[in-house]
Amino acid sequence: MSQATYTEFTRGVHGRVTERVPLSVTLEVTHRCPLTCAHCYNNLPMADREAAESELTLDEYRRVLDELQQMGTFWLLFSGGEPFARKDFLEIYTCAKQKGFLITIFTNGTILTPAIADYLAEWPPFSIEITLYGHTRETYEALTGQPGSFDRCRRGVNLLLERNLPLKLKTVPTSINKHEVRDMQQFAEELGCEFKYDALVNPRTDCSQSPLSVRLRAEEVVALEFGEPKRRSEYRRLLDADLAQGPPPPSDDLYFCGGGITSCAVDPYGNMSICVISHQDHYNIRQGSFTAGWNQGLLSIRQKQRRGLTKCTTCQIQSLCGMCPANGELESGNPESPVEFLCEVAHLRAMAVGSEVPVHGDCEFCRTGSRYASLLEARDNLSSIEQAMYTPPAVTLPVLNQAGSGCHGRCH
Repeated sequence: MSQATYTEFTRGVHGRVTERVPLSVTLEVTHRCPLTCAHCYNNLPMADREAAESELTLDEYRRVLDELQQMGTFWLLFSGGEPFARKDFLEIYTCAKQKGFLITIFTNGTILTPAIADYLAEWPPFSIEITLYGHTRETYEALTGQPGSFDRCRRGVNLLLERNLPLKLKTVPTSINKHEVRDMQQFAEELGCEFKYDALVNPRTDCSQSPLSVRLRAEEVVALEFGEPKRRSEYRRLLDADLAQGPPPPSDDLYFCGGGITSCAVDPYGNMSICVISHQDHYNIRQGSFTAGWNQGLLSIRQKQRRGLTKCTTCQIQSLCGMCPANGELESGNPESPVEFLCEVAHLRAMAVGSEVPVHGDCEFCRTGSRYASLLEARDNLSSIEQAMYTPPAVTLPVLNQAGSGCHGRCH
């Protein structure tokens, strides 16, 4: 969000600060999950008693939902971990439904039951999204680390479809399942479900970098995307709009997204932050209230200023890049540090649609940079790279990303 737009949101006609409305709120009700996915950024074991006892209680969620209703929130996203890992999740969900929120549920579908599906049919959400981790049992369970999880997921998909619930399917392409992305897409289309994917894999929020071991290479990300004409066309449109605007206007603001202005997230322990992956700065609603966290805690975070300039500051292809302070935090512990992987992906996307990126700062991926030639080579080989991706990997079992591999937030 630009400085001008931010000012429009926060200042009235006489220059006074006006109330910001949390239009969209993500509630991570638990980080516990029955799966041990190699790429996941926050999963904890189902039997983690300490985590369970630290989670917000049902009564605390009722108070939060009361506040959100009073503040004018429209959209709620229930996420995890696995939301249905909480025995009282349907009670939390029902409270939210009765208050009139538009609700999306993110789930892996593996612990859905006929009784849960029947209940959701009676109290339907706006949408339910199930993540597929592979099209075959072998690939799915190589990524999730749990035998039997493939069949449980497929059962969950069927339970929701049988009740005509608003189901969407998606995946996270990784080095383990990349060869089955198109198969998963076809599977979703045959079921009449919308399908999407996002190849960005982040480090864990407990500081572990282990998920990066299964992240696709930059050229694989772009090869996968540009196998779809619609995606290629959309990147062309975004790039043209960015270049037409010229260099970004000068701004000292650290944050440039809508986090803390129109949206925010609350983790299972009451820590409120501008988004689900930003954890260095937060406000605990148990020490006050959601309202205080929104109007004071997040406002102070949004008002943070940059300490210096980077190559991102004057970059003209930001719409093709997923870089944000939260990603900087996870990758290097510094919200102002550019993420080289994201920079590489963005430049290769621009090259793939035939555009030259204006040089910005000391960027190794620009035409004067040390890695420019290697990007040109990758661009010329995108078709062959895509074809190679559909060969099943020789080794499908990674070193699994078990909870406890990081510092569980102590680095923050």
